Amino acid sequence: MSDEQRNRTEPATSGATEARAPGGKRGGGDPASRGRTTIADGVVEKIAGLAARDVVGVHAMGSGLARTLGAVRDRVPGGSRSAPVARGVKAEVGEVQTALDLEIVVEYGVAIAEVARDVRENVISAVERMTGLEVVEVNIAVSDVKLPDEEDEDEESETRLQ
Repeated sequence: MSDEQRNRTEPATSGATEARAPGGKRGGGDPASRGRTTIADGVVEKIAGLAARDVVGVHAMGSGLARTLGAVRDRVPGGSRSAPVARGVKAEVGEVQTALDLEIVVEYGVAIAEVARDVRENVISAVERMTGLEVVEVNIAVSDVKLPDEEDEDEESETRLQ
């Protein structure tokens, strides 16, 4: 074998070694398994909040006090803006599973058990599809019923702040 052939077929040894997988590729194993993905509680809370709001019969998320304080905080210059979509949602996220607590306000006249079932289905579907986490439970607390002739608390706080 000539020096030219040897240089083409054998890697130069410069003291450093390269890890190569079978077949001459760098790294080892499936690229999708190289590293770790973590998902913050707030990400899951936003996904769940949006999914819950999409259900017919859900008027709002969170207790009346939380919604009022959040609306005020959102309008104060320099105040911390809470994520309105995550209001009324609490997530506990592990490495492969998550559990959710939701607080909702339903429209008057809807079947609360059916709305709760639909919220659970929609939230579980959205969170599992988007995050790959297994949703082990979705606890729902109905904190209020929105009557047809009631004003929204957000509208009331908006008129008082102006």
